[in-house]
Amino acid sequence: MDLNLSVFQEPRGVMRIFHFVFAIVAFATTVDFSKSIMVNCDGTENEFIIDYPFDVTEEKIFANCTVTLYGNFSSDAKFYVCTGVLSMLYAAAILVIYTKFDQMYRDNENLPLIDFILSVILSIFWLSSSAAWANGLSGLKSAVGNLNIMEGCHCTSSGIGFSSLNISIVVGFLNFFLWASNLWFLYKETKWFQKPVPSSPAI
Repeated sequence: MDLNLSVFQEPRGVMRIFHFVFAIVAFATTVDFSKSIMVNCDGTENEFIIDYPFDVTEEKIFANCTVTLYGNFSSDAKFYVCTGVLSMLYAAAILVIYTKFDQMYRDNENLPLIDFILSVILSIFWLSSSAAWANGLSGLKSAVGNLNIMEGCHCTSSGIGFSSLNISIVVGFLNFFLWASNLWFLYKETKWFQKPVPSSPAI
């Protein structure tokens, strides 16, 4: 079975490369995020670690003070990362089929149909998970910016940047656009589009 690279001259093949690359970018920018907030209360310093999966509910006890950070945004983050990983694996698997089993893909009318349906599902996943994670990130920023400090304590905290997580949101919606825009090219490969031409009646 020789490799058939002609698929990369077609939109469906080129788009799968984009799907694979941007899926990795999406979940990598999320899971690789790790920053700390340094909190100083009456000369005693401690830190809150903010990292994936972003269950940031934590309490720090200082000499005479208690500082609490509230918020669990792990479900939104995990949904988003799961969508990215599934998309990466599927894009890699379908590229193997395109290049190694292209003739079987074209001859079997069910394979293009399955490819189209799974791509629709993953497109919906990207839209919903990106929206959920955008909402979760908004809540995370609010939680980090509003530490619960025990009354009477004199505390200061350092700020952190969320630029990489902001990028992950943008890339998530970009992934939705890429997957959705490929649906037309996949639909053209299905039996729904390629209806057989009725034969002319014999005279």
